[in-house]
Parts: sequence; C-alpha cells; structure tokens
Amino acid sequence: MKNIKILFIADEPSPALWDYFDASRLDGIDLIVSCGDLPPQYLSFLVTFFSGPLLYVHGNHDDCYEDTPPEGCICIDDRVYEFEGIRIAGLGGSMKYRNGTFQYTERQMLIRTLKLQRRIFRYRGLDILVSHAPAYGINDGMDLPHRGFQCFHRLLEKYHPRYFVHGHMHFSYSPMQKRVLKHGEVTVINACKEYVLEYPMSAES
Repeated sequence: MKNIKILFIADEPSPALWDYFDASRLDGIDLIVSCGDLPPQYLSFLVTFFSGPLLYVHGNHDDCYEDTPPEGCICIDDRVYEFEGIRIAGLGGSMKYRNGTFQYTERQMLIRTLKLQRRIFRYRGLDILVSHAPAYGINDGMDLPHRGFQCFHRLLEKYHPRYFVHGHMHFSYSPMQKRVLKHGEVTVINACKEYVLEYPMSAES
C-alpha cells in the first residue's frame, strides 16, 4: 500500500503555490491541510488545481473567513475527518490576547477538546491532530499571543496520534524554532508556509 502524501500549509502563502504558481508542486499530493492564517483566496485558488480535498482550521487572523470562507474547502474545526483511513481532528485558533473570533482562553479551548473527544471516540482513535496554535511548551512562544495550549497535552497523552501538526509559529520569530521534533511517541510538525508529509499507510495508526 502506497504512502499518502499530505501537503500542510500555514501562515504564509508559498510563492511557488501562489505568486509564481507551479502546478507540478501538487504532483503526487493526495490531501492538502491548512493550519490557519492564510488568505481564503489562496485556499480557493489551490483547490481549483487539485483533485483531492483541502481541509482547514482557522487561525487567529482568519476573521474574514466568516464573510468570505474559502470555496470548495472543508473546515475541520472541532471535527474528525477520515481520509483513506487516516483520522484527522482539527482545533483552530490561538490563545486569546484581544477580541477576535478565533481566539480562546485556556478554559475555552479545554471545553472544545472535551467536546472533540466524543467525536474521536466515535472514530475509535486519532491519527493526526491539526491545530493553529502549538501545545504549551512545544514549539510555542513566551508571549501570550504565541503561548501554546496546555489542554492539547491531554489529547496527545490520551490518544497518542502519530502526528501533531500546527502553524502560528513563523520561523522568523526564533532561530530555535524547529520544523519537526519528537514529543514522546508523537511527531510534532510546524507547518509554517508548507510541509509535505508522507503518511506511512503500512504502519498502524
């Protein structure tokens, strides 16, 4: 069984997929997932050249999605979406630092995770957790807007997804920011701009 190639995008449109669009960059890609803070027009543009689904969660700067949601794309905020047997759950938004549609206190995000667990239960587990903000202490920042959520740790510890993929943390913020790291058994990926993951279908989730 072949691996599933997933293109994760977040925070900054890739010039090769937007300003200087190169269709060959989508060759072999089975699924696109946005981790937030991207123009809705960018997602709508990509999906017109792509035969598979494009999933997304909201970033803290995505208030415009309420009036102009990306066309032809699927929001997985607070949902579980199954693709070729891969169970993907979404939790968009960031830590609340001002009034904003997709900003949450730690308690508000905790309530969202508890509701999401009911849906994860129905799918009998979780393979990929997709968020905008990172988890507290894993690839997050020191300031409130970029602080990660502690409640994400509960999901990682309870369900042991193979991957936890987030955005929000631009690599220009810190030279210490890592693209990929391990947190216990979970592989954590910062999807800023773009990252292609080959999901190993031969391995058990």
